Amino acid sequence: MFLKNYKTYFFLVVSLLIVYVIHQLVFYIFKIDQQLFYYSLEKLYAIFFLLSFIIISILLKIKERNFDQVGMSFLLLTTFKIGFYYLLLKPILKIRHYDITIEKTNFFVMFIVFLAIETIVTIRILSEKP
Repeated sequence: MFLKNYKTYFFLVVSLLIVYVIHQLVFYIFKIDQQLFYYSLEKLYAIFFLLSFIIISILLKIKERNFDQVGMSFLLLTTFKIGFYYLLLKPILKIRHYDITIEKTNFFVMFIVFLAIETIVTIRILSEKP
């Protein structure tokens, strides 16, 4: 299964690397200090990547067993992922000793980017013939 679907995982890894480099470049250009962030950028990328990898793996397994359930499974898994991300975001929202606007924006932009990557992968899965 993994070799058959290696393009999907390769797309995820390449997308992650491109987005990470752009993200670091933006932080460097605008001189944003990451030292005060509750979660380091690398830790967030690791968490987001791991969840995306798990979701994509589950969707590929579901595709093999019951192709018609891929779309609904994606929606359900994304709902669980949003709940988990809220638990991750909760400590950030409680911070009062410095301005957390950039940190919140960073978190939500990462969420949107990874959601877009997962959506593209899901569209590719659904466009294949069963």
